[in-house]
Amino acid sequence: MRDVVRRAMTKAPATLNALTMADPLGNPKRPIRRRVFVAGSVALLAAPWVADGQERNPPRIGALLLTSNPENFQRQFGEALQELGYAQGRNIAIEYRSAAAGDVDRLAELAGELVRLRSDIIVAQNTPAAQAAKRATADIPIVIMAGDPVGTGLVSSLARPGGNVTGVSAVAAEFGGKLLQLLRELLPTANQFATLAHATDPFARPFVEQIQSAARDVGVRIQLIVVRGAEEFSEAFASMVRERSDAVVIQPILATRHAAELAVESRLASIATGRSFAEAGGLLSYAADQVDLYRRAAYFVDRILKGAKPADLPVEQPTRFELVINLKTAQALGLTVPQSLLARADEVIE
Repeated sequence: MRDVVRRAMTKAPATLNALTMADPLGNPKRPIRRRVFVAGSVALLAAPWVADGQERNPPRIGALLLTSNPENFQRQFGEALQELGYAQGRNIAIEYRSAAAGDVDRLAELAGELVRLRSDIIVAQNTPAAQAAKRATADIPIVIMAGDPVGTGLVSSLARPGGNVTGVSAVAAEFGGKLLQLLRELLPTANQFATLAHATDPFARPFVEQIQSAARDVGVRIQLIVVRGAEEFSEAFASMVRERSDAVVIQPILATRHAAELAVESRLASIATGRSFAEAGGLLSYAADQVDLYRRAAYFVDRILKGAKPADLPVEQPTRFELVINLKTAQALGLTVPQSLLARADEVIE
């Protein structure tokens, strides 16, 4: 059973390698913030969508997801649309297509399905999904939640995205360095960390580069392991054990329950973005507030349905971040989490 000990809102920025983002690292204790999740399907109520003075068939939203837990997105995105006045089956239709985390090869086919369904907007979660959607259409507006959208070529710039893509920069590449810093604080005497990266995700390169840069700053070695999917996890973690890495930083799309379990079995401290990783048994997670990301995606959908063009909607950067610590996993690994980390945690799972 999980006991929520702390949950707080970010207030001040922190810097890494001359790049500034708002986050809780180093901030003083913040007021507790609580969230209530509603299980089950969401009943959406709203008035019909009207364009040019004429009532039309409901617009179709295609959602292309790369995640092992699509239910979280469906629930939270649906609730956000409800608050904006949209009703599934009444004035909006949503088609979900999902590939399991790490199963990048299926995305092109799924993106093609959403195009053939004549989607009015495609919402894409994670960089590979956004890339697949962009390759599938240059005409349909695309709302992304993706890492480093400029560096991976999804948009021309954050302020002026151009083309048919806009949305939220969900995980910036410099997060790789921040994750390593958190592990270093947990394990101050460790001298080698592993990094688990995906072979075909374009976000992998900037993410790994930031980790390597941070590793040079703190004086640790990096064992880089590149995989194409979950089927290569067992050998990847075995390699970490053979090379005597002390911990592992896991790229977002590989941060699955299976990876969390293998990290514990291999006696490795682990960290990734996305609270679902810590909830699945990973030791630490640090990322932009997931609910905020899904709500902002709904906001972009609403703006586009009301006539805004993606090229004119600046890509947003997240303003709230959360650090989650799984104390049960720490105890299983025989680790004592420093009070400095516990004091900054938004949630502690016991």
